[in-house]
Amino acid sequence: MHSITVNNLTKKFGSFVSVDNISFNVKEGEIFGFLGANGAGKSTTIRMLCGILEPTSGDALVGGFSINSEPDKVKSSIGYMSQRFSLYNDLTVQENIDFFGGVYGLSGSNFRERKNWVLEIANLKGKENLLTGLLPGGIKQRLALGTAVIHNPKIVFLDEPTSGVDPISRRSFWDLINQLSEEGTTVFVTTHYLEEAEFCNNIILINAGKLVAEGTSEELKTNYINHKIIDIECDRTVEAMEILEKETFVLDTSIFGNNLHISVLDDVSAKKSVLALLEGKHSFRIRKIDTIVPTLEDVFIHLIEKG
Repeated sequence: MHSITVNNLTKKFGSFVSVDNISFNVKEGEIFGFLGANGAGKSTTIRMLCGILEPTSGDALVGGFSINSEPDKVKSSIGYMSQRFSLYNDLTVQENIDFFGGVYGLSGSNFRERKNWVLEIANLKGKENLLTGLLPGGIKQRLALGTAVIHNPKIVFLDEPTSGVDPISRRSFWDLINQLSEEGTTVFVTTHYLEEAEFCNNIILINAGKLVAEGTSEELKTNYINHKIIDIECDRTVEAMEILEKETFVLDTSIFGNNLHISVLDDVSAKKSVLALLEGKHSFRIRKIDTIVPTLEDVFIHLIEKG
C-alpha cells in the first residue's frame, strides 16, 4: 500500500519551473528520503504535498486525499515540521504543546497522554515553563517534531529538520524518526545532508526540479555508478583537483571534506598516474590514496555532471 502517490506534479513561478513533472510513490510506514541541494525543488514539493501550495499541474494523493480537491483533509491527516522550527519562541514549552494540541482538536485523557509523550521524547519533563526560544537547538528540534505528530498522524512531513543542528543532536533526532517508522508512521523527509539518506528505506534524488535517481542507498551506489572511486588525501586539495580534472583518465572530480574524490575506469593504473602527476611532476604531498566504496554524494555529483 502507498501512503503517497504523486502524478506528474509541476509547479511554476512565472517562467521559472521549480518542480518539473515529477511522479513517485511512498509506501506506508517507510522513511522516504527526498534529497537534493538547496534550491532543487524539495521544499516546494513538500509544501504542495501538504496542501499548502497549489500545483500548477498534476496531482497527488496523500493519505488517500487529493491535494487539489481535498487540501483541508490532507492538512488534517498529516504532521508537518518546517525547516524553520514550527514553534513559537515567545511561548513556554507547555504553551506550545497546548496550542498544537488545541489546533488538532485533542482533549481529555488523550491529550494528557500525548502531552506527556511529547515532553518525554523532548527530554523536557519538569521544564514545561521554560521559554521555547531559550532551548538548545537539538531539544527544540525534538519538541517541534513532538508537536507536529501530537495528534498521531499516519504521515509526517519533515522539511530540512536537522538543518543547523550539531551532529550528535542530528543522530538523536534520527533515532526518533526510526521509532515513528517502527510504529507505522510514514516519514517523508527532505534534506541536503546526503549522509542522512543512509537512514532512509527509499530515496529520491532531485536536481533543478527533476527526479534524477531513485532506490535504496545500496541501489543508488550500485546502479548509477559503474566506475571506481579513488579517495586522495593531499595538500593543496583544490589545486590538485584543478590539475586532475584536465586528465583524460579522470571522469569526475569532487571535494569530499578535506579529501579529493576522483572517478576512474581503472583504479590501479589511475593511482600510478595520480602519484606520477601530483607527487612526481607537481611536488604535492600525498598522504593517502585508496579505492573506496562510492558515497551518495559521489552518486549525486556524478548524476549532476552527467545531466
